[in-house]
Amino acid sequence: MKQNERFLWAPWRMEYILKETPAHCILCGKDEESDRDRLIIKRAEHSFIIMNKYPYNNGHLMVCPYEHTNDYISLNSATKIEMNTLIEQSMKALKNIMSPDGFNIGMNLGRTAGAGIDDHLHWHIVPRWNGDTNFMPVLNHTKVHVEALEATWEKLKEELCRRN
Repeated sequence: MKQNERFLWAPWRMEYILKETPAHCILCGKDEESDRDRLIIKRAEHSFIIMNKYPYNNGHLMVCPYEHTNDYISLNSATKIEMNTLIEQSMKALKNIMSPDGFNIGMNLGRTAGAGIDDHLHWHIVPRWNGDTNFMPVLNHTKVHVEALEATWEKLKEELCRRN
């Protein structure tokens, strides 16, 4: 190592890189896993809010239908309306807990569009802060997360249950 070289440690990323693709859909889950283990924050009738286990930013949430589909057009109106309501509730909770300056909200439909999980559609809600794009990911392929997923889960779970 050169005298001025520095290494940043992001061990959670290696877990994602080396992880085998599960036989089941990770958004559908397995019966023996609790909502806490799966990082599900809130359940509604047709859809749910879940934390991204490998987040782009702190507080990165996803809203997913229970229906295992990658075809947004095939979702019924009630599911689409409910998912939009959960997106709004997610934004309100994130604003109250984390005070972001803005949000990226979107859906990648299909592998070509960038979907990491392309067989079960989901919305991403990514809180953003002024200055959160910096040299770390560009030079070191590293994101700095200031809070453990479990701690963020606790705060958001409490906020979403209290408000809605």
